[in-house]
Amino acid sequence: MSQTTVKFTIEKETKNSVRYKEEPADGQAPIMGTVYLQKWFAGNAKTIEITINKKD
Repeated sequence: MSQTTVKFTIEKETKNSVRYKEEPADGQAPIMGTVYLQKWFAGNAKTIEITINKKD
């Protein structure tokens, strides 16, 4: 099993959600691209991190 943490920064706010854009490491392609979170959960967070566990 491998684990990766992906970092995101705020890109845009919509009526009920916040769109975050992935900040890939230098020289790497994005893993997820963009993520939407509901405003009630995201709050005022300017950055988020998502940890992915890949089970082989």
